Amino acid sequence: MSFRRLSLLTAALLLTAAALATTARAQTALVTDFSLTKADNATVSLSSLASSKAVVVVFTNPACPFSRLYQNRLGALSSSYAGRGVEFLFVTAPINIEQTAETLDADKLKVKTSAGADLQYLTDEGLKTAALLGISKTPEAVVLQPATGGFVVRYRGAIDDNPQMEAYVKDRYLKNALDAVLAGQNAPIAEKRASGCLIKKN
Repeated sequence: MSFRRLSLLTAALLLTAAALATTARAQTALVTDFSLTKADNATVSLSSLASSKAVVVVFTNPACPFSRLYQNRLGALSSSYAGRGVEFLFVTAPINIEQTAETLDADKLKVKTSAGADLQYLTDEGLKTAALLGISKTPEAVVLQPATGGFVVRYRGAIDDNPQMEAYVKDRYLKNALDAVLAGQNAPIAEKRASGCLIKKN
């Protein structure tokens, strides 16, 4: 084997090892707790959901075109996994887009389940939870699995690979991660960059 081929093989092996290490780290990061606020000012803590098989935290904003494209898909996912022990938390986050009267019309932009029920939006005061989970866009999701001492991050990022056209989706990252967690396995992909609106920092 030539030196050039040996060098290329070594480089490929190093890249593979680095990718595996990154995946391993991403799927073992531990989150102890955080709190989100309901519309009535009551709080929802992550620790109160420890009996769930998984918790999905989705950051969204009705003014974000990408968030609106995912409303039906997220509602369907929430409905599909509700009976399997998965809790969905929908969190509103400010974005760098001016909100018009239409985008502020909550009744038109609520996420609904497949049964037609509205899903409740939560507030992340000071964007503390977004920072804790490493979220920078809407919509973006994190899958958390209960573990000793808190919750392990199993997936972070895009819902799927086609924001514009649901009919042409090939890779359903969030769904695949949930199926893997429920089967006692690691998510096939631990992190995938999301397409969306940048969250406006305070």
